[in-house]
Amino acid sequence: MSRAPSTACSSPSEPIAEPEADGGIEQTRRTLLLGALATTACLGCSRAARAGEDPPGSDERPQKGDVLVFSEGDKEGKLITAADVPAGGPPVHAWPKDPNTSVVRSASRLNEILIIKLDPTELDEKTRARAVDGIIAYSAICSHAGCPVTAWVKSDAGDKEVFKCMCHNSEFDPREGAQVVFGPAPRRLAALPLALVDGSLSVAGNFIGKVGGAQPG
Repeated sequence: MSRAPSTACSSPSEPIAEPEADGGIEQTRRTLLLGALATTACLGCSRAARAGEDPPGSDERPQKGDVLVFSEGDKEGKLITAADVPAGGPPVHAWPKDPNTSVVRSASRLNEILIIKLDPTELDEKTRARAVDGIIAYSAICSHAGCPVTAWVKSDAGDKEVFKCMCHNSEFDPREGAQVVFGPAPRRLAALPLALVDGSLSVAGNFIGKVGGAQPG
């Protein structure tokens, strides 16, 4: 027995979906276009924000007249005074800051500085000449592989406390120009001459010695 042909797909009483589908496609296109434009705008904002994070001069080495500010802790960004540096350690970590532009030179890790206060009578002649009231400053970057020098501990080679790089155990005596007293570091830490201006520590000259490691690290 033959069946009557179905008219379900062509019945005029059922709604035609194609125009709505076209409308949905068009709406989707609009959404994607707006999303792409928004993403592009956000990327532009991100680039501007990143550029704003590294203003001119922020990667330059410390310069004479720069002030010193805390690089970490609750006082990060604040001026370091002589009273902020505890006698006998531990060292204070600092960044140089241009007092004229207020730019902190923190865009290069090679600019981080260790500041410590020791008995002036314990310092050798050259070290004492770079110090102010027994306060001396050195690069915080190990001369071996460029790791940060983070520890202030009793030396493995003596009974005095020294700077220590925990990467490969190099030790430096700040009393004698941060010369190497233990470990594989090939040379002393670069020294930074200091001055005292209106009670705050400032840079009195360029780094003395090479800053950074002898090999990538």
